[in-house]
Amino acid sequence: MTANLKVSPLTFFGLIWILLFILNPHIDFDILTPLLLTSSVILPLIWLLIRPQKDRAFISWAWTLGGILYIGWLLSYLVELRSLDEGRNWIFLTFIITFTSDTAAFFIGRRFGKHHLAPHISPNKTWEGAIGGIISAILVGLLFTIPTPLQLPLTYWQLILLGLLVSFFGQLGDLVESLLKRNTGIKESGRLIPGHGGILDRIDSIIFAGLIVYYYALSYNAGWLNWLS
Repeated sequence: MTANLKVSPLTFFGLIWILLFILNPHIDFDILTPLLLTSSVILPLIWLLIRPQKDRAFISWAWTLGGILYIGWLLSYLVELRSLDEGRNWIFLTFIITFTSDTAAFFIGRRFGKHHLAPHISPNKTWEGAIGGIISAILVGLLFTIPTPLQLPLTYWQLILLGLLVSFFGQLGDLVESLLKRNTGIKESGRLIPGHGGILDRIDSIIFAGLIVYYYALSYNAGWLNWLS
């Protein structure tokens, strides 16, 4: 796939199915998830089969399905996270640590960055910024041990590991979105936020971070992290 290739996914269908996937955990219907997965594969294929133009059909289908799973399926984990014990606090932790990591990585990289992290994907990202983001995420994560309404019953070591994982996978999520944009030949995912691109440009880190925090919370509730006590 060339860097200047323009793709035209089935935008309307994709947006609707993304929304359905995100809302899926709040809908008490056992067969909804497999039904959504099956329909997200088949319905775009049927539409591509009957539409007049047949060029780039596979690319359109692949990007539609990829967008649905990448955004809709992965963001549904944030909805699932809210339903767990201390779910509200887990959500706040996810957003606060991720945004702190992103902000610190940007400013530290801008001030001290000398070694490029992924020059062919995101030329402005540096190893110094990435490491600074991880350290900042860990420090902010430790604040959740302080007795406040947002306190979580985690030990220092459990929060240190969580801060590291959230920052690491959040930055991976940022790189993934940069890779996708570069492969589609666009600079920003949208123009909704002037100077900041589209919504996806703002939540690319959250998509991966929410997934990690969800499984981390499950592991904690199951007692699998007691070795970090």
